[in-house]
Amino acid sequence: MINMPLLSVRDLHVSFGETEVLRGVNFDLEEGETLGVVGESGCGKSMTGFAIMGMLQAPGRVSKGQILLEGKDLVNLPERVYRTIRGQEIALVMQDPFTSLNPMMKVGDQIAEVFWLHQGTPKAEARLLAVEMLRKVGVPSPEVSAKKYPHQMSGGQRQRVVIAMAFACKPKVLIADEPTTALDVTLQAQILRLLRELQEQEKTSVILISHDIGAIASVSHRMAVFYAGRIIEIGTTEEVLRKAAHPYTRALLNSLPRAGQTRLESIGGQPPDFNLLTGECSFAARCPLVIDACSVEPLLENIEGNHCSACHRAGEVLKLEFGKSLTELKVL
Repeated sequence: MINMPLLSVRDLHVSFGETEVLRGVNFDLEEGETLGVVGESGCGKSMTGFAIMGMLQAPGRVSKGQILLEGKDLVNLPERVYRTIRGQEIALVMQDPFTSLNPMMKVGDQIAEVFWLHQGTPKAEARLLAVEMLRKVGVPSPEVSAKKYPHQMSGGQRQRVVIAMAFACKPKVLIADEPTTALDVTLQAQILRLLRELQEQEKTSVILISHDIGAIASVSHRMAVFYAGRIIEIGTTEEVLRKAAHPYTRALLNSLPRAGQTRLESIGGQPPDFNLLTGECSFAARCPLVIDACSVEPLLENIEGNHCSACHRAGEVLKLEFGKSLTELKVL
């Protein structure tokens, strides 16, 4: 008997009018797994999360593909049905807790509302559960904090409130969209540790979206690299970090500071305009390894085990020693 992934995204395309911003995204998420999603701004990371949550704003729409939760396709579900799934089976932690919390409601009431809406819990009991959730996520003096408004709490405390709301109904899938962006390094580590602890307790599957490869490396089991609306490399986190097989992934890793390094590498050029993609490799204009074959966009294919890359020269990049510049490969 073949085990079915908890969540499967199949050939997902998202369009705004005639412009495709997701161009065939494919991945599986297993129970209890953390998938790290990394890439530059505008590459489709958050858009994938919004599509899974059914939160695309018009004129955005899923134009093709499937989003399968335990085998059930969520694409084109009526909003009234999606509301029973959103927050209960799939939850979202957004990057700015201040704007994702209602400034006119006390934080305890906002957490309690999750229990009222999704589980029909009586209000008095829901408020007690809200205090327990605040205690669980490490908010100090939870009984007092529950009566505060968002502006009366620090950024780290607000993020913990948002995490408490997301985990309140013990969702099967949690999408964390840049959950540490607005926090300092110490708070970032605390929030990532909290997410990992709650995930292990609840057996929740997590999609962690970030531009911070360090954050992804610290908590994820597998890693997907996005570029121009599609996944261009995916594998276990160790495989992708130690044996990157796409020039873009390699360039991202080479741009990170390392001990003894005096100069950081940069990725020249700009991400492509989605309206100007004409079928060639979307990274070709920025890649030092371009060859004639790059006039056709490569497919995402297996190179080792479950490690996949969408590059015509993936095998050569894979063999390049870690930390070596792409320019050390000869351009054919």
